[in-house]
Amino acid sequence: MDRNKKIAAAISGVMAYLQEEEAVLGAQPAASAAQQPVGPPPSLWGPSGRQSQMQLRNLMQLRVFHNR
Repeated sequence: MDRNKKIAAAISGVMAYLQEEEAVLGAQPAASAAQQPVGPPPSLWGPSGRQSQMQLRNLMQLRVFHNR
């Protein structure tokens, strides 16, 4: 019984928070989103290069610790 009360209280708290956030977002004017500058789409080459660098470093670290 006590566990059900705790679960109900947690759910009602989350629902109240979500309703409050919805009210705040609904009060903001929709025109502000349209005024944001539209830039070029993000490049996929940057994250790809960083990922390959991280993988290379990981392989180097494994090689260093494997020989000990």
